[in-house]
Amino acid sequence: MGNGEQPLIYLDHAATSWPKPPQVTDAVVQAMLHDAANPGRGSHAMAVRASRVLFDTRKQLAKLFNIKNPNDIAFASNTTMALNMAIKGWVKPGDHVITTSVEHNSVRRPLYYLEQTIGIEVTYVEGDERGNINIDDVAAAIQSNTTLVVANHSSNLLGTIIPIDKIAELTKSKGIKLLVDAAQSAGILPVDVRGMGIDLLAFPGHKGLLGPQGTGGLYIDPEVDLVPLLHGGTGSQSEAREQPQVRPDRYEAGTQNTPGLAGLRAGVQYVLNETVQNIHTKEWTLAQRMMEGLSTVPGLKLLGPKLGEQRTGIVAFIIDGIDPSELSFILDQHYSIAVRAGFHCTPLAHACAGTTSTGAIRASVGLFTTEDEVDALTNAMTEITKNYGL
Repeated sequence: MGNGEQPLIYLDHAATSWPKPPQVTDAVVQAMLHDAANPGRGSHAMAVRASRVLFDTRKQLAKLFNIKNPNDIAFASNTTMALNMAIKGWVKPGDHVITTSVEHNSVRRPLYYLEQTIGIEVTYVEGDERGNINIDDVAAAIQSNTTLVVANHSSNLLGTIIPIDKIAELTKSKGIKLLVDAAQSAGILPVDVRGMGIDLLAFPGHKGLLGPQGTGGLYIDPEVDLVPLLHGGTGSQSEAREQPQVRPDRYEAGTQNTPGLAGLRAGVQYVLNETVQNIHTKEWTLAQRMMEGLSTVPGLKLLGPKLGEQRTGIVAFIIDGIDPSELSFILDQHYSIAVRAGFHCTPLAHACAGTTSTGAIRASVGLFTTEDEVDALTNAMTEITKNYGL
Protein backbone atom coordinates (compact mmCIF):
# COMPACT_ATOMS: atom_id res chain seq x y z
CA MET A 1 0.00 0.00 0.00
CA GLY A 2 1.56 3.31 -1.03
CA ASN A 3 2.12 6.47 0.97
CA GLY A 4 -1.06 8.46 1.44
CA GLU A 5 -3.29 5.37 1.29
CA GLN A 6 -3.01 4.65 5.00
CA PRO A 7 -2.72 6.86 8.08
CA LEU A 8 0.70 8.36 8.67
CA ILE A 9 2.66 6.82 11.52
CA TYR A 10 4.85 9.68 12.67
CA LEU A 11 8.03 8.56 14.45
CA ASP A 12 10.17 11.67 13.96
CA HIS A 13 9.42 13.59 17.16
CA ALA A 14 13.11 14.26 17.82
CA ALA A 15 13.01 16.53 14.77
CA THR A 16 9.70 18.18 15.60
CA SER A 17 6.59 17.04 17.45
CA TRP A 18 3.40 16.26 15.55
CA PRO A 19 0.50 16.50 15.81
CA LYS A 20 0.22 19.55 18.02
CA PRO A 21 -2.50 19.72 20.67
CA PRO A 22 -5.61 21.50 19.33
CA GLN A 23 -5.07 24.20 21.94
CA VAL A 24 -1.78 25.14 20.23
CA THR A 25 -3.37 25.58 16.81
CA ASP A 26 -6.26 27.53 18.31
CA ALA A 27 -3.87 29.85 20.16
CA VAL A 28 -1.94 30.63 16.97
CA VAL A 29 -5.14 31.42 15.07
CA GLN A 30 -6.54 33.56 17.88
CA ALA A 31 -3.30 35.55 18.07
CA MET A 32 -3.39 36.14 14.32
CA LEU A 33 -6.99 37.26 14.54
CA HIS A 34 -6.94 39.36 17.69
CA ASP A 35 -3.39 40.01 18.96
CA ALA A 36 -1.47 40.56 15.73
CA ALA A 37 -0.01 43.97 16.51
CA ASN A 38 3.70 44.53 17.21
CA PRO A 39 4.50 43.74 20.88
CA GLY A 40 6.33 46.47 22.75
CA ARG A 41 5.99 48.92 19.86
CA GLY A 42 2.80 50.72 20.77
CA SER A 43 0.43 51.61 23.57
CA HIS A 44 -2.81 50.82 21.76
CA ALA A 45 -4.91 47.92 22.99
CA MET A 46 -3.84 45.34 20.39
CA ALA A 47 -0.13 46.04 20.94
CA VAL A 48 -0.65 45.69 24.68
CA ARG A 49 -2.38 42.33 24.15
CA ALA A 50 0.51 41.19 21.97
CA SER A 51 2.96 42.16 24.70
CA ARG A 52 0.88 40.21 27.18
CA VAL A 53 1.20 37.10 25.00
CA LEU A 54 4.99 37.32 25.23
CA PHE A 55 5.00 37.97 28.97
CA ASP A 56 2.57 35.14 29.71
CA THR A 57 4.67 32.74 27.62
CA ARG A 58 7.77 33.70 29.60
CA LYS A 59 5.86 33.08 32.83
CA GLN A 60 4.82 29.59 31.73
CA LEU A 61 8.39 28.73 30.69
CA ALA A 62 9.74 30.09 33.97
CA LYS A 63 7.33 27.84 35.86
CA LEU A 64 8.37 24.81 33.80
CA PHE A 65 12.13 25.37 34.20
CA ASN A 66 12.05 26.86 37.75
CA ILE A 67 13.36 30.22 36.58
CA LYS A 68 12.95 32.98 39.17
CA ASN A 69 12.60 35.93 36.79
CA PRO A 70 10.74 35.36 33.49
CA ASN A 71 12.66 38.27 31.98
CA ASP A 72 15.81 36.14 32.10
CA ILE A 73 14.32 34.21 29.15
CA ALA A 74 15.20 35.58 25.71
CA PHE A 75 13.13 34.26 22.84
CA ALA A 76 14.84 32.80 19.79
CA SER A 77 13.65 31.22 16.57
CA ASN A 78 15.04 27.79 17.53
CA THR A 79 17.62 26.05 19.71
CA THR A 80 20.35 26.70 17.14
CA MET A 81 19.89 30.45 17.45
CA ALA A 82 19.79 30.20 21.24
CA LEU A 83 23.04 28.22 21.30
CA ASN A 84 24.69 30.78 19.03
CA MET A 85 23.47 33.56 21.32
CA ALA A 86 25.05 31.85 24.31
CA ILE A 87 28.33 30.66 22.77
CA LYS A 88 29.15 33.77 20.75
CA GLY A 89 27.90 36.04 23.51
CA TRP A 90 30.11 34.51 26.22
CA VAL A 91 33.29 33.07 24.73
CA LYS A 92 36.20 35.49 24.23
CA PRO A 93 39.56 35.21 22.42
CA GLY A 94 41.91 32.92 24.33
CA ASP A 95 39.10 31.11 26.16
CA HIS A 96 38.95 27.33 26.45
CA VAL A 97 35.64 25.52 26.05
CA ILE A 98 34.82 21.93 27.00
CA THR A 99 32.09 20.05 25.20
CA THR A 100 31.27 16.42 24.40
CA SER A 101 31.49 14.04 21.48
CA VAL A 102 27.72 13.59 21.35
CA GLU A 103 26.89 17.21 20.53
CA HIS A 104 24.74 18.49 17.69
CA ASN A 105 26.27 20.62 14.92
CA SER A 106 24.50 23.58 16.53
CA VAL A 107 27.24 23.39 19.17
CA ARG A 108 30.09 22.02 17.09
CA ARG A 109 29.88 24.56 14.26
CA PRO A 110 29.74 27.77 16.34
CA LEU A 111 32.69 26.50 18.37
CA TYR A 112 34.63 25.64 15.21
CA TYR A 113 33.84 29.12 13.84
CA LEU A 114 35.26 30.73 16.97
CA GLU A 115 38.31 28.47 16.81
CA GLN A 116 38.97 29.69 13.29
CA THR A 117 38.15 33.37 13.80
CA ILE A 118 39.19 34.39 17.32
CA GLY A 119 41.47 31.54 18.35
CA ILE A 120 39.58 29.82 21.16
CA GLU A 121 40.49 26.31 22.32
CA VAL A 122 37.96 23.47 22.37
CA THR A 123 38.23 20.07 24.05
CA TYR A 124 35.77 17.31 23.14
CA VAL A 125 35.25 14.82 25.97
CA GLU A 126 34.79 11.42 24.35
CA GLY A 127 31.69 9.38 25.07
CA ASP A 128 31.54 5.61 24.93
CA GLU A 129 29.75 3.60 22.24
CA ARG A 130 26.39 4.27 23.87
CA GLY A 131 27.02 7.99 24.32
CA ASN A 132 27.78 7.99 28.05
CA ILE A 133 30.08 10.73 29.33
CA ASN A 134 32.45 10.13 32.25
CA ILE A 135 32.42 13.09 34.65
CA ASP A 136 36.07 12.41 35.52
CA ASP A 137 36.98 13.05 31.89
CA VAL A 138 35.23 16.41 32.04
CA ALA A 139 37.19 17.29 35.19
CA ALA A 140 40.47 16.22 33.58
CA ALA A 141 39.83 18.52 30.60
CA ILE A 142 39.60 21.70 32.68
CA GLN A 143 42.34 24.26 32.08
CA SER A 144 43.15 27.58 33.72
CA ASN A 145 41.43 29.41 30.82
CA THR A 146 38.30 27.24 30.71
CA THR A 147 35.28 29.55 30.79
CA LEU A 148 32.45 27.39 29.47
CA VAL A 149 31.23 23.80 29.39
CA VAL A 150 28.60 22.94 26.78
CA ALA A 151 26.62 19.72 27.00
CA ASN A 152 23.36 18.45 25.63
CA HIS A 153 20.91 17.01 28.13
CA SER A 154 20.14 14.11 25.81
CA SER A 155 21.76 12.95 22.58
CA ASN A 156 19.59 13.53 19.51
CA LEU A 157 20.92 10.28 18.00
CA LEU A 158 21.40 7.87 20.88
CA GLY A 159 18.84 9.08 23.43
CA THR A 160 21.53 8.99 26.12
CA ILE A 161 20.83 11.23 29.12
CA ILE A 162 23.86 13.25 30.21
CA PRO A 163 24.34 13.80 34.01
CA ILE A 164 23.92 17.57 33.91
CA ASP A 165 23.65 17.93 37.69
CA LYS A 166 27.06 16.28 38.19
CA ILE A 167 28.66 18.42 35.50
CA ALA A 168 27.13 21.49 37.16
CA GLU A 169 28.65 20.58 40.53
CA LEU A 170 32.01 20.51 38.82
CA THR A 171 31.59 23.77 36.92
CA LYS A 172 30.28 25.62 39.97
CA SER A 173 33.30 24.54 42.02
CA LYS A 174 35.62 25.88 39.31
CA GLY A 175 33.78 29.10 38.51
CA ILE A 176 32.98 27.91 34.98
CA LYS A 177 29.66 28.59 33.25
CA LEU A 178 27.49 25.69 32.06
CA LEU A 179 25.45 25.87 28.86
CA VAL A 180 22.90 23.08 28.38
CA ASP A 181 21.35 22.15 25.04
CA ALA A 182 17.83 21.05 25.96
CA ALA A 183 16.68 20.34 22.40
CA GLN A 184 15.76 16.76 23.31
CA SER A 185 14.80 17.28 26.95
CA ALA A 186 12.65 20.41 27.31
CA GLY A 187 9.17 19.13 28.13
CA ILE A 188 10.42 15.54 28.19
CA LEU A 189 12.88 15.40 31.10
CA PRO A 190 12.73 17.45 34.31
CA VAL A 191 14.74 20.65 33.85
CA ASP A 192 15.29 22.81 36.93
CA VAL A 193 17.83 25.53 36.18
CA ARG A 194 18.30 26.51 39.80
CA GLY A 195 18.23 23.02 41.25
CA MET A 196 20.52 21.64 38.56
CA GLY A 197 22.95 24.58 38.53
CA ILE A 198 22.42 25.57 34.88
CA ASP A 199 23.75 28.99 33.86
CA LEU A 200 22.48 28.98 30.27
CA LEU A 201 19.67 26.83 28.86
CA ALA A 202 18.91 26.68 25.12
CA PHE A 203 15.56 25.11 24.26
CA PRO A 204 13.19 24.64 21.31
CA GLY A 205 9.51 25.40 21.29
CA HIS A 206 8.55 22.96 18.57
CA LYS A 207 9.67 19.62 20.03
CA GLY A 208 8.81 18.46 23.55
CA LEU A 209 7.09 21.76 24.37
CA LEU A 210 4.57 21.02 21.59
CA GLY A 211 4.63 24.54 20.16
CA PRO A 212 5.02 25.78 16.58
CA GLN A 213 8.23 25.75 14.61
CA GLY A 214 10.13 29.03 14.70
CA THR A 215 9.97 29.28 18.49
CA GLY A 216 12.47 28.64 21.26
CA GLY A 217 14.60 30.53 23.71
CA LEU A 218 17.60 30.96 25.94
CA TYR A 219 17.60 31.20 29.71
CA ILE A 220 20.42 33.47 30.90
CA ASP A 221 21.38 33.43 34.56
CA PRO A 222 21.13 36.91 36.15
CA GLU A 223 24.89 36.87 36.82
CA VAL A 224 25.72 36.16 33.16
CA ASP A 225 25.97 39.08 30.75
CA LEU A 226 26.19 38.06 27.12
CA VAL A 227 27.20 40.22 24.20
CA PRO A 228 23.96 40.36 22.18
CA LEU A 229 23.94 38.36 18.95
CA LEU A 230 21.56 40.87 17.35
CA HIS A 231 21.41 44.63 17.68
CA GLY A 232 18.45 46.77 16.66
CA GLY A 233 15.02 47.95 17.61
CA THR A 234 13.53 46.76 20.87
CA GLY A 235 10.72 49.23 21.43
CA SER A 236 12.57 50.59 24.47
CA GLN A 237 15.22 53.31 24.84
CA SER A 238 14.84 54.12 21.15
CA GLU A 239 16.81 57.35 21.53
CA ALA A 240 19.98 55.48 22.56
CA ARG A 241 22.58 54.25 20.06
CA GLU A 242 23.59 51.26 22.14
CA GLN A 243 21.53 48.14 22.81
CA PRO A 244 19.50 48.43 26.05
CA GLN A 245 20.86 46.74 29.17
CA VAL A 246 17.42 45.79 30.49
CA ARG A 247 16.26 42.22 29.96
CA PRO A 248 14.83 40.75 27.83
CA ASP A 249 15.18 43.68 25.44
CA ARG A 250 18.97 43.38 25.46
CA TYR A 251 18.74 40.05 23.62
CA GLU A 252 15.56 40.48 21.56
CA ALA A 253 16.12 42.95 18.74
CA GLY A 254 13.37 42.98 16.13
CA THR A 255 9.75 41.93 16.04
CA GLN A 256 8.94 38.74 17.88
CA ASN A 257 6.85 35.83 16.58
CA THR A 258 3.71 36.65 18.53
CA PRO A 259 1.42 34.00 16.99
CA GLY A 260 4.12 31.34 17.37
CA LEU A 261 4.74 32.30 20.98
CA ALA A 262 1.01 32.22 21.68
CA GLY A 263 1.09 28.64 20.42
CA LEU A 264 4.15 27.93 22.55
CA ARG A 265 2.36 29.25 25.62
CA ALA A 266 -0.47 26.80 24.96
CA GLY A 267 2.02 23.98 24.40
CA VAL A 268 3.86 24.65 27.64
CA GLN A 269 0.57 24.80 29.53
CA TYR A 270 -0.32 21.42 28.03
CA VAL A 271 3.00 19.98 29.22
CA LEU A 272 2.50 21.44 32.70
CA ASN A 273 -0.95 19.87 32.90
CA GLU A 274 0.31 16.46 31.73
CA THR A 275 3.47 16.81 33.91
CA VAL A 276 6.95 16.22 32.56
CA GLN A 277 7.37 13.09 34.66
CA ASN A 278 4.29 11.45 33.16
CA ILE A 279 5.41 12.41 29.66
CA HIS A 280 8.87 10.96 30.23
CA THR A 281 7.45 7.75 31.68
CA LYS A 282 5.15 7.29 28.69
CA GLU A 283 7.89 7.96 26.12
CA TRP A 284 10.39 5.73 27.93
CA THR A 285 7.86 2.91 28.07
CA LEU A 286 7.15 3.25 24.35
CA ALA A 287 10.88 3.31 23.58
CA GLN A 288 11.36 0.11 25.57
CA ARG A 289 8.53 -1.54 23.65
CA MET A 290 10.11 -0.43 20.38
CA MET A 291 13.51 -1.78 21.40
CA GLU A 292 12.03 -5.10 22.48
CA GLY A 293 10.29 -5.45 19.13
CA LEU A 294 13.20 -4.35 16.97
CA SER A 295 15.60 -6.64 18.82
CA THR A 296 13.81 -9.57 17.19
CA VAL A 297 14.49 -8.29 13.65
CA PRO A 298 17.30 -10.25 11.93
CA GLY A 299 20.50 -8.25 11.38
CA LEU A 300 19.27 -5.19 13.27
CA LYS A 301 21.58 -3.44 15.75
CA LEU A 302 20.18 -1.00 18.29
CA LEU A 303 22.24 2.06 19.23
CA GLY A 304 22.42 3.94 22.51
CA PRO A 305 21.57 2.77 26.05
CA LYS A 306 20.60 -0.86 26.56
CA LEU A 307 17.08 -2.09 27.14
CA GLY A 308 15.95 -1.10 30.63
CA GLU A 309 18.40 1.80 30.96
CA GLN A 310 17.35 5.43 31.13
CA ARG A 311 16.98 7.24 27.81
CA THR A 312 14.67 9.62 25.99
CA GLY A 313 12.18 8.39 23.41
CA ILE A 314 14.80 8.05 20.66
CA VAL A 315 15.66 4.64 19.22
CA ALA A 316 18.33 4.56 16.51
CA PHE A 317 19.40 1.44 14.65
CA ILE A 318 21.19 0.02 11.64
CA ILE A 319 20.74 -3.15 9.61
CA ASP A 320 23.59 -4.94 7.91
CA GLY A 321 23.22 -4.80 4.15
CA ILE A 322 20.50 -2.12 3.95
CA ASP A 323 21.34 1.56 3.44
CA PRO A 324 19.49 3.69 6.04
CA SER A 325 18.26 6.17 3.43
CA GLU A 326 16.84 3.35 1.32
CA LEU A 327 15.21 1.84 4.39
CA SER A 328 13.68 5.18 5.36
CA PHE A 329 12.29 5.56 1.84
CA ILE A 330 10.71 2.10 1.96
CA LEU A 331 9.15 2.77 5.36
CA ASP A 332 7.70 6.05 4.08
CA GLN A 333 6.47 4.92 0.68
CA HIS A 334 5.21 1.44 1.47
CA TYR A 335 4.25 1.63 5.15
CA SER A 336 3.52 5.35 5.72
CA ILE A 337 6.00 5.37 8.61
CA ALA A 338 8.01 8.56 9.02
CA VAL A 339 11.50 8.15 10.48
CA ARG A 340 14.77 9.96 9.84
CA ALA A 341 17.81 8.49 8.15
CA GLY A 342 21.35 9.82 7.78
CA PHE A 343 23.68 11.58 10.18
CA HIS A 344 21.15 13.69 12.12
CA CYS A 345 23.43 16.77 12.25
CA THR A 346 25.61 14.95 14.78
CA PRO A 347 28.62 13.26 13.15
CA LEU A 348 30.36 13.25 16.52
CA ALA A 349 27.71 10.97 18.03
CA HIS A 350 27.86 8.72 14.98
CA ALA A 351 31.60 8.41 15.56
CA CYS A 352 30.88 7.22 19.11
CA ALA A 353 28.34 4.70 17.86
CA GLY A 354 30.59 3.46 15.06
CA THR A 355 28.17 4.49 12.31
CA THR A 356 30.22 7.21 10.63
CA SER A 357 30.39 5.30 7.35
CA THR A 358 26.71 4.38 7.19
CA GLY A 359 24.57 6.75 9.20
CA ALA A 360 21.53 5.25 10.90
CA ILE A 361 17.76 5.16 11.13
CA ARG A 362 16.27 7.16 14.00
CA ALA A 363 12.76 6.48 15.20
CA SER A 364 11.49 8.77 17.96
CA VAL A 365 8.24 8.67 19.88
CA GLY A 366 6.19 11.52 21.28
CA LEU A 367 3.40 12.20 23.71
CA PHE A 368 0.71 11.08 21.26
CA THR A 369 2.49 7.98 19.91
CA THR A 370 0.55 4.75 20.44
CA GLU A 371 1.67 1.19 21.10
CA ASP A 372 0.10 0.13 17.81
CA GLU A 373 2.29 2.63 15.95
CA VAL A 374 5.40 1.32 17.69
CA ASP A 375 4.43 -2.25 16.82
CA ALA A 376 3.80 -1.24 13.21
CA LEU A 377 7.47 -0.29 12.89
CA THR A 378 8.58 -3.68 14.19
CA ASN A 379 6.20 -5.46 11.82
CA ALA A 380 7.39 -3.38 8.88
CA MET A 381 11.05 -4.01 9.68
CA THR A 382 10.42 -7.74 9.99
CA GLU A 383 8.75 -7.81 6.59
CA ILE A 384 11.42 -5.66 4.94
CA THR A 385 14.32 -7.77 6.20
CA LYS A 386 12.51 -10.91 5.06
CA ASN A 387 12.16 -9.41 1.58
CA TYR A 388 15.91 -8.67 1.62
CA GLY A 389 16.61 -12.28 2.53
CA LEU A 390 18.05 -11.47 5.95
